[in-house]
Amino acid sequence: MVKILVIYYSLEGNTQLIAENIAKTVNADVLRLVPEKDIKSTGGRRFFWGGKQVVMKEKPVLKPFDKNPLEYDLLFIGTPVWAWSFTPALRSFFSEVKLQGKKIAIFCTHSGGMRKTLANIKNKLAGNEILGEIDFIDPLKNPATHVSKAMEWARNLITLI
Repeated sequence: MVKILVIYYSLEGNTQLIAENIAKTVNADVLRLVPEKDIKSTGGRRFFWGGKQVVMKEKPVLKPFDKNPLEYDLLFIGTPVWAWSFTPALRSFFSEVKLQGKKIAIFCTHSGGMRKTLANIKNKLAGNEILGEIDFIDPLKNPATHVSKAMEWARNLITLI
């Protein structure tokens, strides 16, 4: 049996919505990346602080993982888009966990501007097989549509392994 893990960071709940529904669809375990000190999810300052962390390539200390990603056959990795890239929590994850030879699917959530987010993630995952990628615009504004899209995508991807 194929072991599947969904790994994600979410500040406002958009990425969490997609990640949890992917996990339900493919019967996967879930690993939420949680920084020891995260930015506040409300107020306009979150955009400044989040963007600064991305631009400065910061790597926040993450709380200990309760799952070992190296023990899984297929990984779904998701992030919100901050400053047109993946979040600092994912940067920390990529520096802590050396993924090689894994089958991986990547996704992001955003409010209309993902630019090179998925390409940047793929660069960090060189040496792995990227099975698919997808993005979701404001999932919490239309959850039924986005959840359905995520579930269909995940179901199609697991047929590739």
